[in-house]
Amino acid sequence: MSLPTPSTLGLKKSFGFGDRLGLAGPGHLAALKTHGKGFSGIFAQQSIREMTRTQRSPQEVMGAAQRTLAAAKYTEAWGADADHLKTTEDIDKTAAAGFTFFTLDPSPFVNNEADKLAEAALATQVASLLKDNVFPAGWDAEYLKSAYDVGSAGSLKFEKEGLHRAAVKYGRAIAQVALLSAHLEKTLKHAYEIEVSVDETDTPTKPLEHLFWALELKRRGVKNVVSLAPRFIGEFEKGIDYKGDLKEFEKQLRIHAAIGDKFGPYKISIHSGSDKFSIYPVIGRVCGTRLHLKTAGTSYLEALRAVVRVDKALFGEIAAYSAGRFAQDKQSYHISATDAGVAALAKTSPTDYEKVYLDETCGRQLLHVTFGSTLTIGTTAKGRLFKEAILEILTKNAALHSELLAKHLGEHLRLLNAG
Repeated sequence: MSLPTPSTLGLKKSFGFGDRLGLAGPGHLAALKTHGKGFSGIFAQQSIREMTRTQRSPQEVMGAAQRTLAAAKYTEAWGADADHLKTTEDIDKTAAAGFTFFTLDPSPFVNNEADKLAEAALATQVASLLKDNVFPAGWDAEYLKSAYDVGSAGSLKFEKEGLHRAAVKYGRAIAQVALLSAHLEKTLKHAYEIEVSVDETDTPTKPLEHLFWALELKRRGVKNVVSLAPRFIGEFEKGIDYKGDLKEFEKQLRIHAAIGDKFGPYKISIHSGSDKFSIYPVIGRVCGTRLHLKTAGTSYLEALRAVVRVDKALFGEIAAYSAGRFAQDKQSYHISATDAGVAALAKTSPTDYEKVYLDETCGRQLLHVTFGSTLTIGTTAKGRLFKEAILEILTKNAALHSELLAKHLGEHLRLLNAG
């Protein structure tokens, strides 16, 4: 069977379907066909962090998507996202597997203290950027010269202090993106496109900071940028709806979208985008076709929904194991679920498993953040790996699994198109 290959999607509206188990493809494809009018699918999407935690290779992630699309005789263009890449080694591993969409994540180079620095400390940091050749002498003169017209959002103007804080916060991160981009340009033999990830920071990306990113990417000659993911206001916690002021979110999103239109053009990308049902109509309305949204862990949760409907005893073991891993596994996440809340879940009756663990915040986030441990080292009371048991249930109940995914991800797409 000839396997289809991913391609670049350019500025087409796109939706990322993360698949941590390799069996979600049919459900993802069904969701796109039913509710994804105007969207192109990115069917192979996984970050290096997720690959490490699930012990999957880039080739395995790609192969799962290819086999699904081949079986369905899918002929539309589709993408493959090597997500949250931080090193040239990450790029090389995923490029070798044929990925076409490279999400560059320079978060280790972001200075999250920039907004709090005293005047003298700020000046010292700016001088350090010059000394290390992150910026040339006199770099700020052009930025301070005049206001920037950002189309429908009006105009934005840099003041010296705000500009310097943006440079200290993001300057080294921008330089890292330029370095990774240059590596892609030098080494890749096939067509590719870039997303820049600015979302994994402690504070929201101010409109002027986004503008600074856009202008710097152009100045440094970073090519093939098709999307940028700001850190938005409000909370984008894993597995649950958006927390924040909807009106202010829309106001800020309009400015970000206008910057992307005027100084790219590139799409606005929504990371941790699953289950944010309250803002999907806003996102769809504001971003229009210049939109990319990523989902990942929510498909794993729908797989567990299939498990709980078929084998409550197995699900109970998974839930108990996850509770024991929570304190350790939650460390890299910002979530609302607490140790006390997780402990209280132990009292849940099996008849309430699905509602409590898969429809409520604490249960969803518990299962979400412990996926790596569950899928690699967790075992049943009889010593069988949880992953083996989960995959067996999903394989034997493929129709149920696909139906659940199509319904859940389809609702994401329906609301995005409702704007």
